[in-house]
Amino acid sequence: MPKNKHTPAGIQVPEDLRPWSAPWPYYAPVDITPAELTRKGLPASVAEGWAEPAVTPEDVRDWPARAAMALVPFTFDAWRWPLNPTGRTGKTGRNLGKWGENCAADPIVVAGDLDRDGERYVLLIQRSDTRQWAIPGGMVDPGETAPAALVRELREETGVNLAGHTPTVLFTGYVDDPRNSDHAWICTVAALYQLDHTVLATGADDALAAAWFPFTDLDTLTSAVTDAGGQLYAAHLPLFTAALARLDGCC
Repeated sequence: MPKNKHTPAGIQVPEDLRPWSAPWPYYAPVDITPAELTRKGLPASVAEGWAEPAVTPEDVRDWPARAAMALVPFTFDAWRWPLNPTGRTGKTGRNLGKWGENCAADPIVVAGDLDRDGERYVLLIQRSDTRQWAIPGGMVDPGETAPAALVRELREETGVNLAGHTPTVLFTGYVDDPRNSDHAWICTVAALYQLDHTVLATGADDALAAAWFPFTDLDTLTSAVTDAGGQLYAAHLPLFTAALARLDGCC
């Protein structure tokens, strides 16, 4: 993924102007494309295996297939550029490997049982790009399934191999990630793995570190991460909430 640590902020988009159907003649979103994805830097990123070679969406030749396989349906503008399914973001260009939908897989690994011993923990990694603590997930590789990506990303980033476990899918849909733009965005499959106890985990690949944090509720998790001198990755907060609701029998 791009080596830049912070995605530039976009312009503010009023709620009534977020829909693509709302006229905005002077809309001027901020281009968030990092050097690694410009025409000059793109070849090296393609060679590293994380970026597609299309400089613009006009260079993509398989849009019908991508649209048919998308987790969240999307449309195109008059120039056949894909449009973010949530509307305008205030950002253009791409800070992701692909134009359009970028499919991710997020394994939420929880150990312990509140009903049994009053303790429950969630496995997080510290991201190398933002230094924030997050779910040990990542992008689905070409030709790979989401279930396979869940296992692979977890193993690569923490050393924990849960290939023999069957997770519960919690969420499939759009993720409000800071790297999203009008023409490139992330959708994910988030799944819950439940273990009886914590296991050894070590940060590797894109993760600076891996650790278990208390997971009785979101406030407890946030406080524990803050006490450790860190921050939670905001885009994953809804996924933590979904996991807690399932664990506590709310859904």
